[in-house]
Amino acid sequence: MRRVLVTLAALFAAGTALAHGPTPQKVDQTITIRATPDAVWRVVGPFGGIGAWHPDVAKVEANGGDGAGAVRKVTLKRGGTLVEGLDEWKGAGRTYSYRMSDPDLDALPVSSYSATLTVTPEGDGAKVEWMGRFYRGDTGNEPPENLNDAAGKAAVSRYFAEGLRGLKAKLEGGPQR
Repeated sequence: MRRVLVTLAALFAAGTALAHGPTPQKVDQTITIRATPDAVWRVVGPFGGIGAWHPDVAKVEANGGDGAGAVRKVTLKRGGTLVEGLDEWKGAGRTYSYRMSDPDLDALPVSSYSATLTVTPEGDGAKVEWMGRFYRGDTGNEPPENLNDAAGKAAVSRYFAEGLRGLKAKLEGGPQR
């Protein structure tokens, strides 16, 4: 009887593991910029201003300013659109948090995406941190390769890295790609 119970417990555990859905993913990137935190915030702080510093952005349509509930529609140069809503904007703290509404899997192969961008002093300059949390684009148990955890993490990592490099180039006068 004990052997039967152990076998049943093992089968139950295996079945539970296979039924496990997606796990939350996180991307956290930072860059140091040779400019004052206030100068960096003037560029990165306006929620609708991402097109002025992110080289992957073709166009931005924004409404609502920097108040909670503001919305920006970000059209990417490689195709796809991100519709993002501002949850919180704290000018004095140089930080804002936002989330993507309906995912466009061609733009970013992720779902339930939210992010926070923060500017803090770092030595003689400023540190910009961009942190995002999300689930893969296909939240089923067997997602296709282009919508799995690795694809989502790679796409968000690339998007953040290009944006941070573009911001640095804009503020330090280097080339933007």
